[in-house]
Amino acid sequence: MSPGRRPAGAPEPRPDFRGLLRRHGIRPDKRLGQHFLFEPAALERVLAAAELAGNETVLEIGAGVGSLTLQLAAAARKVIAVEVDPRLIPALREAVADRPNIELVVGDILRLDLPGLIGGSPYVVVANIPYYITSHLLRRLLETPARAARLVLTVQEEVAERVTAEAGKHSLLALGVQLYGSAVVAGRIPAGAFHPPPAVDSAILVVRVHERPRIAPDLIAPFFLLARAGFNQKRKQLRNSLSRGLGVEGNVVAEWIEAAGLRPDCRAEDLGLKEWERLLSAARPGGIKWPAGDRPGSAGGEA
Repeated sequence: MSPGRRPAGAPEPRPDFRGLLRRHGIRPDKRLGQHFLFEPAALERVLAAAELAGNETVLEIGAGVGSLTLQLAAAARKVIAVEVDPRLIPALREAVADRPNIELVVGDILRLDLPGLIGGSPYVVVANIPYYITSHLLRRLLETPARAARLVLTVQEEVAERVTAEAGKHSLLALGVQLYGSAVVAGRIPAGAFHPPPAVDSAILVVRVHERPRIAPDLIAPFFLLARAGFNQKRKQLRNSLSRGLGVEGNVVAEWIEAAGLRPDCRAEDLGLKEWERLLSAARPGGIKWPAGDRPGSAGGEA
């Protein structure tokens, strides 16, 4: 049996996490978007969505005081638990002290060296993340060369719906996620399950990451250049938003749209990944230039 796994059928002990916070004099920090998930039923839903077989390495982001960490450690081979708030570390160490398969890391996941952190092992991300880093975190996790096999994240319900939206309601974030993986909503968590409750309900977003992106690596930068320009004014017709965003004459953009087999009055949110690919193929001979200072490969944009 793996070091941290409990015997089959044995209940997982549940510390008094609220009492742990009180003993350590910790109040949730709104600036860090801290909404701790303590409700047993909600934790079980997140764990079920992770579909852990017991031999995985799990990267947890925002370990808090260990409520989800302990559940993961009982079901996985190893948990690398990252927490950015040093105030929480004494309480977190106390909560997970008897679990040798938990590695605690203090740091900002948006700045840490992911390949170095994981060490080359296949891994899964399971996390109750602060809402305000959702877009940046998804980009970080999907653009790294050391991508996880899947991501299981609690996010705002509205964001989860946008990420999984069909063409017609697309966002730049949805397009970026769908380039790297397939996303589904695996369940919903009411605001009251968190401490303190956020203003909105949450959803469990599962992204099954493709072995490689759906377009060639050398096309990713111009792909997002084109898409960002389209979504910068997504309410406008694509001809106008691309013309302004790329500094290209409107009649040239109209030719791209026609060559891609798209409606003349289409908007950015109407296009699926395949339509953007066709549009890129039509636009590339026109000589789209990468603007100085932009970072190639970035999905860019917010949710």
